[in-house]
Amino acid sequence: MGHREDLLEGAKQCLLDKGYARTTARDIVAASGTNLASIGYHYGSKDALLQRAFLALTEEWGEAVGPAGEGALPSDPYERFEVIWGRFIDSFEMSRKVWTLQLEVVTRLEHDEALRAAIKGPQEEGRLGLAEAFLGMDQEADPERARVAGMLTQALMAGVMIQWMTDPGTAPSARDLAEGLRAIMAPGA
Repeated sequence: MGHREDLLEGAKQCLLDKGYARTTARDIVAASGTNLASIGYHYGSKDALLQRAFLALTEEWGEAVGPAGEGALPSDPYERFEVIWGRFIDSFEMSRKVWTLQLEVVTRLEHDEALRAAIKGPQEEGRLGLAEAFLGMDQEADPERARVAGMLTQALMAGVMIQWMTDPGTAPSARDLAEGLRAIMAPGA
């Protein structure tokens, strides 16, 4: 690996260990085995490097917990929903640091326009990926339906993870979520 890749890996590790606000350029240099000048040369600034590292971590997380390679999924949409949510919830302990980092980043968006701009596009792409992974929707066949379904899935995902971070003992299971969806879709049944 060259300095550029070493810096990115060092920044990702610092973000997971220290968080966004507490990571310094010197921390990144120490974790990457590079030098301070390398940050400016390869990324322009520490903030630009941290933004790229954050996006890389979230992309890696999505690939790690997504349904790819996990075998066939049920064709029934409620069963698929439950299976995918089960995988997602089961991955929580492995990805707790990523979720903690995501929550920290969200709290920074009000005052960091560059960070907000950096994650806007990837967030939109992520929503479409969620619609495909969680709901089996083909984003090319019906982009508007995939967009709104992805928005709902993203909102649900954030809420579920906040509940798991707060109190895993009372957080919803995949079965709870599937039953809740059934209750919403057929309120009188």
